[in-house]
Amino acid sequence: MNRPIRLALTCGLPLLAAVPAASSFGQSEGSASHTAPYTVIETGRSFTRLQDAVDAIGDGSGTIRFASLRFSDCAVQSKGEVTYRAEVPGQSVLDGKACEDKAALVLRGRGARIEGLVFANIRVPDKNGAGVRLEHGNLSVSQAWFRDSEQGLLSGEDPQGAIAIDKSTFTRLGTCEGSGCAHSVYIGNYGSLTITRSRFEAGTGGHYVKSRAAQVEITGSSFDDSAGRGTNYMIDLPEGATGRIAGNWFVQGRDKENYSAFVAVAAEHRSHPSAGLSVQGNNARFVPGLDRHSAFVADWSGEPLKLGDNALGAGISGFEKR
Repeated sequence: MNRPIRLALTCGLPLLAAVPAASSFGQSEGSASHTAPYTVIETGRSFTRLQDAVDAIGDGSGTIRFASLRFSDCAVQSKGEVTYRAEVPGQSVLDGKACEDKAALVLRGRGARIEGLVFANIRVPDKNGAGVRLEHGNLSVSQAWFRDSEQGLLSGEDPQGAIAIDKSTFTRLGTCEGSGCAHSVYIGNYGSLTITRSRFEAGTGGHYVKSRAAQVEITGSSFDDSAGRGTNYMIDLPEGATGRIAGNWFVQGRDKENYSAFVAVAAEHRSHPSAGLSVQGNNARFVPGLDRHSAFVADWSGEPLKLGDNALGAGISGFEKR
């Protein structure tokens, strides 16, 4: 059973590449310093530990600016609204450390924003390590890069919450080595998920996007599975959803655990209505030289989806009822 709970380069959309930080910064015991790498912008106070900066904001709202470093650090946000912002997008890396054996950032406050950070090499004993674990509240992610971890972004359940991902990249993520599969993005029973201008590539297991949110908007993004290994669907909406999947680019690779569909609707349950889900203006194909059959949309909901014009390569049928 699956468990709910780069900077992007999309078609025609060149964005900043993430640059490895020139030096590293370990988690130290000090709390405040003028030379420390985390600064709460509203107060000007700086900290050597990310958790201290988060705690300084507390139940209020504030912005933590990250220096251009590679950090062996993590934090848990239990309240308030916090923005986590790289001073230079792509040059602040949270590398290899997970709090609570969950993620580099564990978020269960009122809300959070992530801007320009890199999350790398996150692994935990249950094979479910994520760059970000969202347990409650709204989340906005922009110009972030999630790479080389068991999972990129993982959420719990918050039916009133909203998640938005823009201009971000997810690289070499996912695994089915644990008791269930981890994915590049795995959203639990949230109110809505919006993904725009983002890139998914070279998955290492599971799905690229698995979402149990009631409403989805996935547009202007690319799913490049050409270097994928043991991957599954590009987009899986296992409990159904309404909304829109439009203007995306998909390439299915050779090494698949399941190549029978690109987009799956209500394959597990029909918890949410799917009538009117719009899938149009997308481009899907196999890697060159691959000869197989797959459905672009496979539907278990039995509800009337809204399928528009999609450019499909040889061997790909537009729709299959299952």
